[in-house]
Amino acid sequence: MRATAMTTDPGLYRLMTWLSPAFPVGAYSYSHGIETAVEEGLVRDAETLGRWVETVVRHGAGRMDAALFRLTYEAVAADDAAAFAAAVERGALYRSTAELALETNAQGEAFLATVAAAWTLPGLAVWQDRLAATGHPVCYPVAVALVAALAAIGQGAALGAFLTAFAGNLVNAGVRLIPLGQTDGQRVLAHLEASVTDVIEDTLHTDIETLAADFGAAVPMVDWTSAAHETQYTRLFRS
Repeated sequence: MRATAMTTDPGLYRLMTWLSPAFPVGAYSYSHGIETAVEEGLVRDAETLGRWVETVVRHGAGRMDAALFRLTYEAVAADDAAAFAAAVERGALYRSTAELALETNAQGEAFLATVAAAWTLPGLAVWQDRLAATGHPVCYPVAVALVAALAAIGQGAALGAFLTAFAGNLVNAGVRLIPLGQTDGQRVLAHLEASVTDVIEDTLHTDIETLAADFGAAVPMVDWTSAAHETQYTRLFRS
C-alpha cells in the first residue's frame, strides 16, 4: 500500500496544485519591481535579494496580502457578503502603482477562472456573482482565500502556502535577473522562512478588527522601483 498524505488529503493536494509554479496564473512574468532594483544596483547578490524580499514580506505586499487573505477567508467562512465585498475593495484599491495592481489582479482573475473551469467547488458561482456585484477586480490573495475557504482547507495552511509561493516567486525573479545559481536561490528561501512564518503567525493571531484598522504597507523603495519599471527601457517582466 502506497498511500501518502499528499494523495489522501485533498486539501494538501489542492494547495500544492493551485499554488504550484505550473498553475496558469503567469506568476513567472512578474518581478514586483525587482527588475528595476537589479538595474539600479539595489539588488545585486543573494544577500541583497534576501533583504529586499524580506522587506516586501514583512512590511509590503506580503503583510498586506496576508491580511486580505484572512479577511476574505473569514468572510467566506461566515457567509458574510458585506465583509467579502469590503475585502475585495481593499484589495483593488490599496496598490501603490499600476504595475503592482496589474500583478495581483491579473493573477487573481486567472486563478479564479482556472479553478472554476477545472475544479468542482460548490458555492463558487454564488461568490463569483457577489464578486461581480462589487464592480472591482479580484486580487490574488482574495481569490486564493475565497477558494480555500470554499474547499474547507485550513486557514493557516492555506495562508502559509500562499505566502510561501509569493516569496518564492520573488526569489525566482531575482535568481533570473541578477543572475544567481539555484543553490543561492535556495539559501535565500531558507533565510526567508522565519519572516514568512512571523507574518503568518502575526496575521492569524491579531484581532481581526485590529488587522483591518492597521491595514496597509510601508515600502517606499519598492514602490519607487515599481513605478520606475513602468518606463524602464528594457524589461523582461511585466512588473
